[in-house]
Amino acid sequence: MEPTTDNPEKVRVLMSEFVTHDVKRFVVEKPSGYEYIPGQANLVSLDTEGWKDEFRPFTFTNLNQDLVLEFTVKGYPEHDGVTKRLHELQAGDEIILHEPFGTIVYQGPGYFLAGGAGITPFIAIIRHLKQHDRIQGNTLIFSNKEAKDVILEKEFRETFGDDFIPTLTKEKRNGYEHGRIDKEFLSKRVDTDKYFYVCGPDAFVKDLVSALKELGVDEDRIVVERLIFMD
Repeated sequence: MEPTTDNPEKVRVLMSEFVTHDVKRFVVEKPSGYEYIPGQANLVSLDTEGWKDEFRPFTFTNLNQDLVLEFTVKGYPEHDGVTKRLHELQAGDEIILHEPFGTIVYQGPGYFLAGGAGITPFIAIIRHLKQHDRIQGNTLIFSNKEAKDVILEKEFRETFGDDFIPTLTKEKRNGYEHGRIDKEFLSKRVDTDKYFYVCGPDAFVKDLVSALKELGVDEDRIVVERLIFMD
């Protein structure tokens, strides 16, 4: 379950495309026999001089049985880091993958609480649940700054219907809740006996875990990624 740089595999980028103004979807080759659990990630490095030892975690966002791998990655053009350089890659360029890891694994029906790019570990889980007709009983609460930042909004609305709750912190707009996801927000909307899957910026995760505990949610029903990385 812990990240590792063992067993590096070079794979080619097959295609990339923007899914929001600053988020790209990457499709890359899948090594033979490579398997992962929905919600897992792996350490990625660039096959470029000076960047091969710069490892960053990216979550698989497609289904394990697919013949390719997919990542959905937010870019930070103001910072000369891995994500910026990843966004500059073209079809045919190579990246280096490693073994899957992660602690966000689906346990049962509940609430996906995502902040911004923290949605990415949930994408493969949600797609897996949909494929197996197991979406019922689950709710996605997705916080972003503005409507233009919402990743895969159309897909989530079609998948969850009224159980998709998009929230915006810096914009008021019809069809979206306004404000932060906090204790008060959750107290009006959740069943504390269900599971809670939380992913996003560090402060977002810590604040929500504290809020959920204050609402009486059992710690065993709060699922988070326990390994934190920074770009």
